[in-house]
Parts: sequence; structure tokens; C-alpha cells
Amino acid sequence: MIARKPVTDGVQALLAALTGKPVGIRTAPTDPASGKAFPPPYTLLYPLDHSCDDGTLADRATTAISDYQATFVSGPVPGVPDSHGGDAQSQWLADNARKIVERPVDGSSGYQHALTIPGVSCYRREAHEAGGTSEASDAIMTSVIRFRFYLEATA
Repeated sequence: MIARKPVTDGVQALLAALTGKPVGIRTAPTDPASGKAFPPPYTLLYPLDHSCDDGTLADRATTAISDYQATFVSGPVPGVPDSHGGDAQSQWLADNARKIVERPVDGSSGYQHALTIPGVSCYRREAHEAGGTSEASDAIMTSVIRFRFYLEATA
């Protein structure tokens, strides 16, 4: 069986590397140095479905399909009065995160950016736009992508 927590950790680390911004699981990411929430922009990662049944009679629980929703949160510039997050900022985060499904430019197999999950390989990835929201009173806007990862145990 492929455990969910290592998959979530791998997806969180890859999103943080691609966007250069913090990623929180189901909540605003926290700065370990201060214990306080990071201000936007950041990403919220929501684990969704995780299925370990490959649908075969000989299922040995060596595969899984994991779905995630990533919400890219823009926000005001800290210390700048009357600043606000905008569509360009949330789309910039989403564009960088979409590189999760980017293929190598040389045409080789696999993906351009490694998804590191101990004992697991990811042989297929999908990204689907799921919309976004705006909250004018908070000066925050979001873009949303749902990711699906097809996984197989390697050890």
C-alpha cells in the first residue's frame, strides 16, 4: 500500500520549489522561526481522493491515484498601505505550479521536475484548472488547480 503522507510531503515540496513560495497543508503555511503564518502570496494544498485499488483481480496494493487541490493565494504587499493581491499574482503562482506536468524539453520520457516520494514513482500526472475566487474586502484573489498523480511502489 502506498501511504498518503509521503505523497503529500512530496507534492508540497515540489510546489514550494516551483513557486518559490511557502505551501501549507489545508491552512496558511507557518514560519517555523516565528510560529506565525506567512503572509500571502502562498499556496494552500488540499489532499483529496487517494485510491489504492488498481481495479485488477491480482491487486497487490502497489499502485495508487492521489488527487490534490492547490489554491494559489495572492495578497497585499506587507508594509505597503492600500496594496492588494491581484489576478496577475495568483496566475503567476499557478503558472509556475503547472510546471508539475512539464515534460523534458529534449523529448525524453518522464517529467522535467522530480516528484520525490520515497519508494514510489509517479508515472503520470494531470493538471486541471478549477477556477478561482476573489475576496475584495481582504484584497485577496486565488487561482485553483487540481492535480492527479498516478503512483507505483518501487520498493
